[in-house]
Amino acid sequence: MTAQENSLNWFEISVKDIARAKKFYEKIFGIKMSQMEMMGMQMAFFPWEGGSGKANGGLCQSKMHKPSKSGAKIYLNANPDLNTVLKKVEKAGGEIAMPKTSIGENGFMAFFIDTEGNAVGLHSNK
Repeated sequence: MTAQENSLNWFEISVKDIARAKKFYEKIFGIKMSQMEMMGMQMAFFPWEGGSGKANGGLCQSKMHKPSKSGAKIYLNANPDLNTVLKKVEKAGGEIAMPKTSIGENGFMAFFIDTEGNAVGLHSNK
């Protein structure tokens, strides 16, 4: 692997209802997501900085995207403290599957179930 490669370049969170899922993620992270149709898919993108070399991804609604609690596990960045995001999950229509849990010197993790039924991880340093 070269210095320019990331272990994660892109992620897609499968959704049943793009508008509902977009609203959920915008609310819990306090962000705005852009939305478009591409190759027969409805997509909403997490904010990103082009050329930064940082991984990014989005929400995808299509015939091949099926939400699942056992799908690929991703951990979204919730720095500086993932409690800020966790406090918003239930109010936004999701549920907390695993509360903030220490992973030693690597910080903290948690899991929530989004409005589409996906189990999504959070990671923060504090």
